[in-house]
Amino acid sequence: MQLSLHADYSLRVLIYLASAEPAGRSVSTQEISVAYGISRNHLVRVVQTLAENGYVKATTGRTGGVSLAMEPKAIRIGEVVRGAEPTLKLVECFDRRTNTCPIASVCALKGMLREGLESFLTTLNQYTLADITTVRDRGELVRILQSA
Repeated sequence: MQLSLHADYSLRVLIYLASAEPAGRSVSTQEISVAYGISRNHLVRVVQTLAENGYVKATTGRTGGVSLAMEPKAIRIGEVVRGAEPTLKLVECFDRRTNTCPIASVCALKGMLREGLESFLTTLNQYTLADITTVRDRGELVRILQSA
């Protein structure tokens, strides 16, 4: 299983915001883009998804920016992934509309994969954004993100 760039960048944005100094400050998408070396245009779409799901507050304009909309300990990683990957179709047969697999109606694999996916998300939901940003050397995390 591989997460899309959208989900990956969603997690990165949240990590950046949770690590921003001083805590709670509003950050531009340009700043995040430079820190991670990723497209600002892609980040704008990611921030929209995060805002729609209530994880961030985004304001537009010259003095605008992005900040966390809730405490890091309230942001469950599995829910972020689920929100950034709304379909989570591991295989073609997960979508009845586009499925062309001739054995889908009798195949047990679909159920096994669905169970594995739910286990994956359940495991991720055991962790919060606070768990990610509470690293052994938080100062090093902040230094790396701010040095770009």
